[in-house]
Amino acid sequence: LVAEIEKKITEAFEVFDRESNKTVDVREIGCIVRSLGCFPNEAEVQELLAQIEVEEPGGFVHLENFLPVMTKVLLDRRFQPIPEDVILHAFEALDENKCGYITKEDLVKHLTEE
Repeated sequence: LVAEIEKKITEAFEVFDRESNKTVDVREIGCIVRSLGCFPNEAEVQELLAQIEVEEPGGFVHLENFLPVMTKVLLDRRFQPIPEDVILHAFEALDENKCGYITKEDLVKHLTEE
């Protein structure tokens, strides 16, 4: 199981390893984690980065430092997606007219004013 997880993590990491040198820009970590089916918020991504040794200067993350941290995240099933029924309930709360959609203007209003 661990070998399969590590293979999956390595494959996701390599997608963002543009130089093919087993490193990625630290700014790519959130994308890599999310591509693995985990959905941390930005604060949680920063917590993960605190556990990973980041190479200075330039902020690069080596696969060998990322792999054990991300393996533990996947084994512990951290950062699972929000259940569909919770998202649907939130959508229904915003869909005041019960028409099955939210206009761009209403969404902007809710996100900026409410």
